Order: sequence, then structure tokens, then C-alpha cells
Amino acid sequence: MACLGVFVAYLPVTTVSVSLPALQRVLGASTSQLSWVSDAFVLPMAALILTTGVWGDVHGRKRVFQAGMAFCALGAAVSLTADSVQLLWVGQAASGLGAAALLPTTLALISHAVPDHRERGRFIGLWAMSMLASLAMGPLIAGLLQQHVQVRWIFLLPIPVSLVVLVVAAFLLPDSRAPHGRRLDWPGQISAAVTVTAVVYGVIEGGADGFGTPSVVAALVIGAVSAVAFVLVERRSDSPMLDLALFRSPAFAATSLVAMISFLGLIGFFFVLSLYFGLVQHLSTWEAGLRMVLVSGTSLVAGVPVGRLMHRVSPRVMITTGLVVMAGSLLSLTGVDAATSYGSLAWRLVLLGLGIGAVLTPMTASAVSSVPHHLAGMAAAGNNAFRQLGGALGPAVLGTLLTTRALDALPGRLTDAGVPTETGGHVLAVAREQGLGAVAGLDLGPATRPALSALSGSFLDGLQLCLVVSASLALLAALACAVLLRPAAPAAPGRPGTGAPAPRAADGPVLVTAGSASTQGPQRTP
Repeated sequence: MACLGVFVAYLPVTTVSVSLPALQRVLGASTSQLSWVSDAFVLPMAALILTTGVWGDVHGRKRVFQAGMAFCALGAAVSLTADSVQLLWVGQAASGLGAAALLPTTLALISHAVPDHRERGRFIGLWAMSMLASLAMGPLIAGLLQQHVQVRWIFLLPIPVSLVVLVVAAFLLPDSRAPHGRRLDWPGQISAAVTVTAVVYGVIEGGADGFGTPSVVAALVIGAVSAVAFVLVERRSDSPMLDLALFRSPAFAATSLVAMISFLGLIGFFFVLSLYFGLVQHLSTWEAGLRMVLVSGTSLVAGVPVGRLMHRVSPRVMITTGLVVMAGSLLSLTGVDAATSYGSLAWRLVLLGLGIGAVLTPMTASAVSSVPHHLAGMAAAGNNAFRQLGGALGPAVLGTLLTTRALDALPGRLTDAGVPTETGGHVLAVAREQGLGAVAGLDLGPATRPALSALSGSFLDGLQLCLVVSASLALLAALACAVLLRPAAPAAPGRPGTGAPAPRAADGPVLVTAGSASTQGPQRTP
């Protein structure tokens, strides 16, 4: 059930990403509106994932799991029938809320069912592989459907799958709750949601209208103030949504930071890559899907040996190596252009997939296993929250960089291509007002071909900047992992080396930093 839940939760990520050019044409959306198509899904995941984790602890994880499946079906149904980009945002937001309920709940269900941390690592590996399988199948599903039907039908599959899993879970899924009687932390939830929403809104609208715009400045200020408020509220709460003591664990702090930075670069990269396939290489959705599946498909295949090596190779070594490989592959992609062949692109994307596969499973397992057992659900929700925050910022940040750099380069590219001044001014006005994708649909007579060539060149300028930024983020995450993710030093009985609060003996197995042993009560095993 956990694997099916995370499969449904992540299915819209690449299914929608690879379909962005087609959605832009059908709905007439601008580049900033297109960014919100992705962020309308990821934003509720980042803002509400901690709350849904607490709801599962308080009211039962089975109920929250079923509610998540229901929202995924509802959101897919709304997106399927959407006739405007605004209605598509609503459907994506509902699906994102469902995914927010599923991610922490599925990991908490695994943690409850498999208390031994070594055995649990294998199941978390299967959970991560299910996520990667969803990411791998998304582009193929979207491409196959769009060969025969309209682009809106990419939202069909989650509906029957969600409903079937919802019914089956009612009979097969055991329920569980947190043993310490947690309760909802409304001040923490409200301040967290305001922080994430305000920051993402400010970044997206700042890229479209300028960061000096009063509404953008106000949003970023509100985000900063609410972030401070969240920290203050959580420090004083008797039942915090995110216990800040978790960050005393170097492993949890490292994996959370790595999750946010790496997913900011990764999800943002998928966003700009899909536009590259559509606007520069003029590929169909199916052709683009065959290329994007190289990333997630390779990650899925790499996850098998990575899962087996998790107890033989230090998570620090595996995650750091994977991030360095990711950075190298992203830098290698700066050499692509409109004529880059499938073979030349394939090895770069396969290399990126290998890096992701080496990072994802040990990152999740380390976060969950680095804290006491009774805090495993909160740790899972916290790690996922940072991951989704990075995922929400990814399209916003890289979309802003892409658009800004491309628009700056477009006038020079138009001049170099020999486009008449008046026609070039019209092209530039359309690009600024309606987005880069709108230029591809213009009929400029004899100037159409050179204008499209100039558009491709300016887009590639923006793409190269995005790739350099993504690679830099991956290297920054690798550095953070190398510095912070270290084996815990031996600790006195009852005081786990993570620095997180030590539970009572009745709390059950205590899971400390990777490389330490699990303990039952005050006893420790060398």
C-alpha cells in the first residue's frame, strides 16, 4: 500500500512536466502561468506535508492515507476537465494536497510495520523505487496518450488507480498512531504554510514582473517574517509540528538540507528540459518522454544495487558521490544545442539518473533512521517537507532565470539572425507579454525561420545558465553532506548520538545515525 501510495503521489510530476509545451499551446498560458502549473501541485505538498504527518499521528495513518488517495482522484478529475489554466491550477493543488497526505503517511506506515532499522532500510528502498517508477512512467504515459488523444487525458490514470487503492486499503491496510498522543499545532501549520506560499509566489511573480514590484517585495517580507514566527512558535510549543530538536542530529540536518537543495535543482531542471525539447528541438511529447525517461528509468535501475549496498557503504559516501555525479552530468548538458542527437543526449541523461539513484534511497533512509523511533514519522514528514520546498522553488527559480536570461539575449539573437527591426520588436513584445512559447506560434512570413532560430539561441543561453546553477546546487549539497553526514560518536546509554531527545525505554527501538546500532531501552549493542 505504501508503494502504491507514493506511486500515485508522484505520477503528476513528470507526466505534467513533459506535457508543459502542449499544455501551453492548448491553454494559451504564459511562462509564469506555466510555472504555476507545476508549483500548484508541489506547493501544497511542501506547505501541508508536516500537518498531514501530524494528522496521521493523531487520527490514524490509515485514514490520512485514504484521504490522500481521495484527493489525488479528485484533483486528477478536475485537471482532466479543466478548460483554463486557472482551473488546472485548482486540480493540481488538490492532487498536491493528496500527495502531501500520502508521503509522510506511507513512510510512517513502513516505520510502524518494520521496527528494525536494517530491515526497514530494504522496505524504504522499495518505497523509493516506487517513486522512481512513477517518475519513469510519467513521460511515457503522457507521450503515448498524446499520440492518440488530447493532452488533458494525461490526468486520467490517477483516477482509477486512486479509487482502487482507496477501496483495497480499507480491507488490507493496518492502522497506526503515534504512541505519545500528539496534537495539532495550528500556529506552526499556519506560519509554515504562509512561509512557503509567500516565498514561492514572490520568486515566480518576481521573475515575471520584477523583484522591485510592491506585491513581490511584500510577499518576500511576509515569507521572511512568517519563517521567523514558525521557529519561535515551534520552540515554545508543547506538541510541535516539527520538533526543532531533530536538527541536533547531524544526519537529519544534512539529509534535509541535501533534499531541499538537490530537489530545487532537479525539479527545476525537469521543468526547463521539457521546454528545451518542445521549443528548441521541436519534439513531440512521446519523443520528449523517451528522452526524459532515461533519467528516472536509470535511477530506478540504479536503486536496486544501491539498496543492497546501503549497509556496506556509508550513506555519506553514497550521497556525496551521487551528488557529484549529478553535478558533472548537468555541466555536460551545457554543450547541447538544437541539433544534439539522441545518442549524444542519452549518455548525459543516463549519468544524471545514476547520480539520482545513488542519492534518493540512502537520503530518505538516513533521515528516518537518524532519530528515535517515536520521532520517525515526524522525521519522514520533515525530510519530505524540505524536499518538496526545494521542488516548489525549482521551477520558480530556474524558470525565472531561464526567462530573464533568454529575454536579455533575444534582441541580440534577432539582430544576428537578420530579422527586421520592426518584426524583431514585435517578437520581443510577444515574448515579454505572453512568454517564450508564444513566439513559436507566430507567423512572420519570410522572417519566421530566422526568428525561430533566434528564439532557440536565446533559450539555449537561458538553459546553460540554469544548468550551471543546478550543478552548483548539487555541489553545494555534496559539500553539506560531506561535512554534516558523519557517523555518530558513541553515546552514553539513553542519550542517542544524534542529539535528539532520548525516549523512555517503553518507546521501543531507538534508531540513531547510520553506522550506529539500534537499541531497545537503555541497552546498547556495539
